[in-house]
Amino acid sequence: MTNYSDITVERDGPVLTIAINRPDAGNKFRHETCLELHDALQRFRLDSGLRAAVLTGTGEKFFCIGGEHDEATSLDQSQVLPIIDVYQAIDTIPKPIIAAVNGFAVGGGNVLHTVCDLSIAGDNAVFRQVGPMVGSFDAGYGSWYLEDTIGRKRAKEMWYLNRKYTATQALEMGLVNEVVPAAQLRERAAEVARELTSRSPMAIGGLKTAFSGKHNGVSGQARMAHDQLLSVYLTTQEAHELSTSFAERRQPDPDRFWK
Repeated sequence: MTNYSDITVERDGPVLTIAINRPDAGNKFRHETCLELHDALQRFRLDSGLRAAVLTGTGEKFFCIGGEHDEATSLDQSQVLPIIDVYQAIDTIPKPIIAAVNGFAVGGGNVLHTVCDLSIAGDNAVFRQVGPMVGSFDAGYGSWYLEDTIGRKRAKEMWYLNRKYTATQALEMGLVNEVVPAAQLRERAAEVARELTSRSPMAIGGLKTAFSGKHNGVSGQARMAHDQLLSVYLTTQEAHELSTSFAERRQPDPDRFWK
């Protein structure tokens, strides 16, 4: 696997585990972290031997507590944290990605697990949005997807009042799918990931594009159409006969469409 400075990657058969590896900094993502996460996710997408991924943080206290900005480059648009690229990759890669929340998931860290397909939390996990306390906000994935997940009023409560929520409270409001003892989190996330590898890749991919298409406008529809075209249409007898007849410069035989 590629050597990274801010993340670790570990492969176990068809399951890839990606961990933000900055525990001394609360597993905050900086510019390099975002680039490495995006690279690892794209490699995951392109590797046909990998069927599911787990996203987590190193250590026992922090999943991720948001972004770390460099004030010296904060006004340079080229240096803005490319975390949106990471959110988008998680949301659109046609393979399941599970968040294993191993501690504090705050700010961008809360958004990070929210955009994952499933979230499994250790019983030590804490969830929070702090944007208005520090003059920040998320007007995209962190608001729309959070509203989809826990409802409009709860999402506004989380953003406006900046309260802390325990793993149990997160489960009750639908922010996570499951809570397990912290010591069993990695094992449980890997177990669910392996369960997902037995599902139809085409169906999972189609469902992901359907869920993400709600908020992605024409790009979401285009992605769904493209992915379905490749995974379904081009494997049909109809497509085979039409493409073959075109190459052979003859009229297609409709009777072959149904064979």
